[in-house]
Amino acid sequence: MPTLLRRAADVIEGFHPVRFRAGPESTGSVTYALLHRRVGRCGMPRGPGKGPTALLAAVAVPFAVCVLLLPVRGALSHINVALILTLVVVAVAALGYRCAAVLTALSAAGWFVFFFTTPYRSFTYINNADDIITAGLLLVVGLAVSQLARHYTRERAIATTLQRSLLPRVLPDTSAVRAACRYAPAEAEGGGDWFDVIPLPGFRTAPVVGDVVGHGLSSAVTMGRLRTAVLNFSTLDLPPDELLARLDDVVNQMDAEAGAGVGADGPVAARCLYAIYDPVSCSCSMARAGHYPPAIVHPDGRVEILDLPEGPPLGLGGLRFEAAEWRLPEGTQLVLYSDGLIENRQRDVGVGLNVLCEALSGAGIDPEETCETVLERVLPARPVDDAALLIAITRAFPRERIAEWDVPAFPAEVPALRAEVFAKLVEWHLEETAFATELILSELVTNAIRYGAPPVHLRLLRDTKLVMEVSDGSSTSPHLRYATDTDEGGRGIYLVAQFAERWGTRFTPNGKIVWAEQSAPSVPVLPVLVSAARRG
Repeated sequence: MPTLLRRAADVIEGFHPVRFRAGPESTGSVTYALLHRRVGRCGMPRGPGKGPTALLAAVAVPFAVCVLLLPVRGALSHINVALILTLVVVAVAALGYRCAAVLTALSAAGWFVFFFTTPYRSFTYINNADDIITAGLLLVVGLAVSQLARHYTRERAIATTLQRSLLPRVLPDTSAVRAACRYAPAEAEGGGDWFDVIPLPGFRTAPVVGDVVGHGLSSAVTMGRLRTAVLNFSTLDLPPDELLARLDDVVNQMDAEAGAGVGADGPVAARCLYAIYDPVSCSCSMARAGHYPPAIVHPDGRVEILDLPEGPPLGLGGLRFEAAEWRLPEGTQLVLYSDGLIENRQRDVGVGLNVLCEALSGAGIDPEETCETVLERVLPARPVDDAALLIAITRAFPRERIAEWDVPAFPAEVPALRAEVFAKLVEWHLEETAFATELILSELVTNAIRYGAPPVHLRLLRDTKLVMEVSDGSSTSPHLRYATDTDEGGRGIYLVAQFAERWGTRFTPNGKIVWAEQSAPSVPVLPVLVSAARRG
């Protein structure tokens, strides 16, 4: 019966899966085209004339159905007629109009008695007790079914609204990728599929796709918690395999909390694929936890499913995740997707992957158009699972905006390095940032020479931000201290934190990188001032 109610609600209400999209091409927000009905507290539609129209329809629709059934009255039993009228009540209840559904049930029972017990006679002239019982059952079942359908519709609307609010409302247009995404809910209920594009320090970007097994409100809530956990872990700038290991601990903790509670829904089953793309080196490191491997579309149009090592689903605990790295030249399309896109009851995973590759091979270079093409060709007509699709086209960081120096392990070399950095700032028309940049450089390079290990390397990246990265071979990380008046040291990182917008540490296989980020004006200030002075 619940399945029948869901199908009836879907068909009558017209709540078919609508593709949600987000990205910079769509004003930076996710568009959720949901059917929206304004319903009052009593369950009647608002607006002048809508309430009386609904009440009139509640009386007229059962009457019309009974009139249509009159020619075949002899071939139908009273039970069959009662079932048909019950579906009419379900249809009205699926629209969310409570009072109209109750009136429809009363009207259906009345017209059933009038037309099919003692046709065209007075209601008081009923000589068959079975007919009275059938009419009563029709009324009771109609009211019960309308109430169940209304509760299901309300629960589905809550789950869908929650899913909508937990998905990202805007995709950042970063220096690393140009991304677009789509979300297609399942035919019956929303699930726990999600996606994200996370900017990282050094103009890197982390595309991520995840999937919580199951449907309904519980899966949407779990999805929101996992997405928040990924956002928090990304601030630590962890490699993909380490981030998935920490996310696995979160899922284990959620399982422990659910097991200790009353009425738990069972263990959480989730999958995730996390990638980090660096536009400076055009390298992309990825790791997956039970998720399908990504697809890439090379600049020449060739499509490939990456042989990414498979990790266990999240929540098993203690198992190892393995990351792999690929070089993705500028213009490569990185395609992340959930299982609902390629897998359904009519085809297996292999067939779905082939269909996906065929759709990608004929797609263009615009991520929005590629998303539409993939959904039209790959998504099942009546999906039983929700699907998430994220396509990111890689960009290469311009070489003329990169400056690098190998730093000798002698503090006496720092003044000469400052002079070279100042000359580069003049070339980039960033003289107004020179004071703060030189101060940050002195502190970070001196710390790397004194407390780190060779080799020491300095790199400047200039885009909408000016990023300074100082790397060395030590894994010891600096930390912020608040020195007192009598302390002789301990103020260096504090000064860096004051002059930089953001700063942090990123660990590498060979040591660490300490970075600091400042604002960099997009319009060169000095040429503008000189031009204005000449005009004056």
